[in-house]
Amino acid sequence: MPSMSASKPADGKPYHHGDLRRALVDAARRLLEAEGPAALSLRAVAREAGVSPAAPYHHFKDKSELLDAVAHDGWIMLDRAMTTAKAQAQGHQRLSALGIAYVCFAREHPALYRIMYDAARNKEALPHVTEEDEESAYCKVRQTLVELGADPKATVDLELATVAAWCAAHGLAEMAGFKQFEHLIEALGGETAFFRAVFSHMGLFPRPRHEV
Repeated sequence: MPSMSASKPADGKPYHHGDLRRALVDAARRLLEAEGPAALSLRAVAREAGVSPAAPYHHFKDKSELLDAVAHDGWIMLDRAMTTAKAQAQGHQRLSALGIAYVCFAREHPALYRIMYDAARNKEALPHVTEEDEESAYCKVRQTLVELGADPKATVDLELATVAAWCAAHGLAEMAGFKQFEHLIEALGGETAFFRAVFSHMGLFPRPRHEV
């Protein structure tokens, strides 16, 4: 197997151990968001990263493994976006803030968002960063429901409420770009206001005080 130093970026400087994988995932995400999934191949990613065509095989046996790594990055990015949104919200608006952050992420990174779910679709469970990790975006929704009054001991009801909130955000993310909603977006003053208004009409999400 070629040494790691045989893989060089465009400026000619060798990668240090551990950097190549990160560079390849970053390159794959750039290609994905610029040109879509069809543009992704290990050779194209190597070219984008400025390394030899053989370099990706140091870390990924095939394109599927690379896409799994890109998807994992996407879940982490989503978690960070939702964490920031929750920290900036107050009281009962924290749950809506999580949902809005989710939809905005999906709108801003459509190709990455699609890969995140495509990579999980054939697996037995959602990625560990959504369900098992207590700091994950999924668990953040569940914890916020508890903070807003849900009974943590009613485990089935709490899990169903978490799934319902997650599905509400996922559904809005899928439909947000429909032209049929343009008049509502305009009337409400923009996409974020539209997202907030939609969530406010769902049972789990509190309405803004002026709508109560």
